[in-house]
Amino acid sequence: MSLASSALRRNALRLPRTLESSTPRWLPSTTPPSPTIASHCLTRGYRPASLTAGQRRSLTTTPRRKLAEVNDAFDINSIERESDSVDVCIIGGGPAGLSAAIKLKQLANAAGNEDFRVLLLEKAGELGDHIVSGNVVEPSALNELIPDWHDEDNPNRFEPATAVTKDKLRFLTGKRSIPLPGPPQMNNHGNYIISLNQFTKWLGERAEEVGVEVYAGFAASEMLYHADGSVKGVATNDLGLNRAGQPKDNFERGMEFHARCTLIAEGCHGSLTKKVTKKFDLRRDSQPQTYGLGIKEVWEIDPSKFESGLVAHSLGYPLPSDTYGGGWMYHFGSNLVSIGLVVGLDYPNPWLAPYGEFQKMKHHPYYSQYLEGGKCISYGARTLNEGGFQSIPKVAFPGGALIGDTAGFLNVPKIKGTHTAMRSGMLAAEAAYDALAGTKDSEGAVFLFDYEEKLRNSSIWKELKQVRNMRPSFNTPLGLYGGIAYSGLEAYVLRGYEPWTLKHGHADHEATKTADQCKKIEYPKPDGKISFDILTSVSRTGTNHEEDQPCHLQVADWDKHAQETYPKYQGIENRFCPAGVYEYVEDGTKELGVRFQINSQNCVHCKTCDIKVPGQDINWATPQGGEGPKYTMT
Repeated sequence: MSLASSALRRNALRLPRTLESSTPRWLPSTTPPSPTIASHCLTRGYRPASLTAGQRRSLTTTPRRKLAEVNDAFDINSIERESDSVDVCIIGGGPAGLSAAIKLKQLANAAGNEDFRVLLLEKAGELGDHIVSGNVVEPSALNELIPDWHDEDNPNRFEPATAVTKDKLRFLTGKRSIPLPGPPQMNNHGNYIISLNQFTKWLGERAEEVGVEVYAGFAASEMLYHADGSVKGVATNDLGLNRAGQPKDNFERGMEFHARCTLIAEGCHGSLTKKVTKKFDLRRDSQPQTYGLGIKEVWEIDPSKFESGLVAHSLGYPLPSDTYGGGWMYHFGSNLVSIGLVVGLDYPNPWLAPYGEFQKMKHHPYYSQYLEGGKCISYGARTLNEGGFQSIPKVAFPGGALIGDTAGFLNVPKIKGTHTAMRSGMLAAEAAYDALAGTKDSEGAVFLFDYEEKLRNSSIWKELKQVRNMRPSFNTPLGLYGGIAYSGLEAYVLRGYEPWTLKHGHADHEATKTADQCKKIEYPKPDGKISFDILTSVSRTGTNHEEDQPCHLQVADWDKHAQETYPKYQGIENRFCPAGVYEYVEDGTKELGVRFQINSQNCVHCKTCDIKVPGQDINWATPQGGEGPKYTMT
């Protein structure tokens, strides 16, 4: 059976996305996409990004759902998985993965090797559905990859890019905003404000144009290995399992994708990245990664308040002085404002709720003056890597490599990572193509020795090394103010030439104090105009998960988790999650008087739980392909 026919059949056999079954019971329903997408996708020779919209739509030809009995015994592994073999398989359809794919096909096409197969798997229903970012993009890598990306003579140019016209940096107190000099790293002259969601969709179209096979809605969940231990490829997760892990009537085995080189571009804290990092000990020479949680909204504001191209950042309020983070506000498009808050996940107080802090921030006059009278149209949340230079792991392993934010190339002081993600993908593509072209072995895996070398000689390495001490300087005994002072010294005087490198010291979850050591934080009730309750915000993400499937937020023993976590941290999971996934429900039958509950249907795939939970006993795994948020304009 061909890959194309298998992919189409796999899509048709998925469960119907009816309003009753696909939308969390306590959230407003969303309108399914137009059925014209389904007819369009049938004309394609392989499963493109647009194909996956069918998962969110009720198909009358889908078999009626029949739930398996809990005690049904069936060995799923007895069913052989279908497979396909390609030259390079890329996991993740963000800027890094798509840039790698485009560069690979550019090199192959230029060499006359049009049969060189590059296949990209994306777990989201459509490219861009899971993408969240500020985003002010530095176009250096994009200019190299697609020189005419913004040229008015190019009919396929990326049009929704707003040139930056003004930079502002403020330190906020409860009511005041104090101007600060912007460091050189935050100079945005020549940069553009974009929706990374829209940009990713556009980049996907450019990838298909050069011959990349884009398969959205396929969630890679398992690494495959050769007998010698090198990576063979990946397998996608099984479809049609009930909550107990038993097959239903529409069960279908996952598919295997074999490749001589597998590039992992999952974004921050990827599930497959965790597996290969552990197997090949990629962090043996690096410091622990540290993370931030970015929470974002897109608003349509009063045209009289709109300042096209304004890029504004803030430090201080509402975050306490022992917590790293800051806010942003970007004016782009037609009267649109991107506003958000990043909170370092090494914060110590378990009573702190990043979502609550963000809602407070919007009421500060610095931001509220723009939002009043406007309308919130989108919401999203995602973790990001903040470790920088010290936390970069070994990026190459037998049979593949890590690229983009999954490897941790975000420049925190610059507040940018798209250009470094794209460039890392392009460097890995060059190394992969050279390695494959330089070997007579047509089946075995390759090792990308040149990728590590190319990185060290690239602008990525130079700019991350230059600012390596800024983020960890906020973890010194001097706290916030010491970090600001040191960062100024670093930006204007030291400029990365100092002979020392500060350390992060510990993983983020280890920074968390117990509840009785910290002051309890009470958050004001949202007004429904500028601030909102969490479920209203989640409804704006378009998130969707089939309820009757294995929980992708894996906790081995829910009761044990509650017994070990709740007495010490008093429900920290409910506060660190920006989507209302976790809660403790009153239950008199439990010894604690509460029951731990996971509302996995709400999950927006931010990965905060996997990073911040004190006991490290929540594992984020990929749900069925095509599920999760369906972000717009983020």
